[in-house]
Amino acid sequence: ASCESLISLQLPDTKITLAQTVASGGFAPVNVRAGKDGANPYESLPAFCRVAATLTPSKDSDIKIEVWLPITGWNQKFQAVGNGGWAGMIGYNNLAQGVKDGYATAGTDTGHTGNGGSFVLGHPEKLTDFAWRSEHEMAVKGKAIIAAFYGTAAKRSYWNGCSTGGRQALKEAQMFPNDFDGIIAGAPANRNLTQFWDGVLMFKESGSQIPASKFPMLHQAVLNACDAKDGLKDGLISDPRKCDFDPAALRCKAEDGSTCLTDKQVETARKMYEPVKDPRTGRELGPGLPRGSELGWNFMGNGPDPYA
Repeated sequence: ASCESLISLQLPDTKITLAQTVASGGFAPVNVRAGKDGANPYESLPAFCRVAATLTPSKDSDIKIEVWLPITGWNQKFQAVGNGGWAGMIGYNNLAQGVKDGYATAGTDTGHTGNGGSFVLGHPEKLTDFAWRSEHEMAVKGKAIIAAFYGTAAKRSYWNGCSTGGRQALKEAQMFPNDFDGIIAGAPANRNLTQFWDGVLMFKESGSQIPASKFPMLHQAVLNACDAKDGLKDGLISDPRKCDFDPAALRCKAEDGSTCLTDKQVETARKMYEPVKDPRTGRELGPGLPRGSELGWNFMGNGPDPYA
């Protein structure tokens, strides 16, 4: 099919809103910062067919997707690209890289605009769209658009995403293993129970929070106690399971200071290392943080709202 003819393509719960041939170097979206000397950062992009669509798998869905199809040099593969943060926009840079590499490429805004989570309030269907449905719908509709344009289906389909895109990748593998032949799940943003629980421990009561300024001190104490347990003193703890460091070794002997932990801070550190358990049944719900991870506690242990 011609690119422009795709505007009339009929797919379930789908409205094609744009089908346009973009000449080589001709893509310049208004919301993208210019490159060096004001140059168009997409000037080296080859010609492609740009298809935009709105997907409405539920009554409250408003999922935007774009599928970019190389005019020439298609490698007969489909690559879906993931999002970052709360999504809320289509990643043109990732789409452009896919086209440069010869892929028919698709991206989505996951069903909302803006990099924040307020869109889910009162809109459970939009939460579902963000969590997993938009990615699956994009995969299905993207493949159909590819087949309509080239007259043949993609021989291979891949997911490529990092952070939120990594989480999306895991969800795709879990729920729709047939969507993709291969998945790159980079740095999955998986907000698990352990991470939330650690935030609760830090802010449970006044004085329980361990200041970020003490994390290096605590980390060094753990290294001093456990670094050599693997037979090599190299600044690394090869197997944290063999480390039995007790934060009580840093308990302040007098007033609070930068080189010690108060009683409440000792208790917080101990619980950070312990598995998360159901207080009623004692059943283990998630792992504790490994000894040696203290320099990473700043992400979830400081606030006032570490997950804002």
